[in-house]
Amino acid sequence: MGFSQDSDLGNWLIYIGNKKLNNKWDLHHEVQYRNYDAIGDLEQLLLRTGLGYTFNEGKSNVLLGYGYILSENYLDNLDTKVSVNEHRIFQQFISKQNVGSIGLTHRYRFEQRFIEDVFKMRFRYFLAIKVPFKTKAQEDSKFYISAYNEIFLNTKSSIFDRNRVYGGLGYTVSKSLRLELGYMNQFFETSGRDQVNVIAFVNI
Repeated sequence: MGFSQDSDLGNWLIYIGNKKLNNKWDLHHEVQYRNYDAIGDLEQLLLRTGLGYTFNEGKSNVLLGYGYILSENYLDNLDTKVSVNEHRIFQQFISKQNVGSIGLTHRYRFEQRFIEDVFKMRFRYFLAIKVPFKTKAQEDSKFYISAYNEIFLNTKSSIFDRNRVYGGLGYTVSKSLRLELGYMNQFFETSGRDQVNVIAFVNI
């Protein structure tokens, strides 16, 4: 994998939505537009969708999903890009819990990846923490701190794929909309990269 020679700081614009079909079933939809720089130098376009089932009083969700990923990878030490198409099937389990006012989210995901004419599989574990700010009345405000760590493991060598560490500030606009601005470091076995993330979460 190569990176643009002009900038070590990229930008991800992310939309994550869930449409409730009823009190158990939901339709997940997601768009991520990833840039090597502030904007305009496409690194990756990622589209995901999936059907989820919620249980355990809303604290757990299982989902079967599909993703399409277009990657624009720089060739090593060159300004030339190569386009790579990936189709991805994935299964995931999400579990949520609260420790006082702090929310914890665990996500376990197994991916089957069809990258051009190559087939790969990968495991991912994601742990997120959401800490609301308190008002003077000790009630939760609309602002919160968000942080997560996600590790990616291949089923074949090399086993370690990457790790992502993120921290950001969020704002709850309404029950159906949250916005976040954060900073993420993504590191690989021999390299690393920083990102500024702008995220919108929509639940309808």
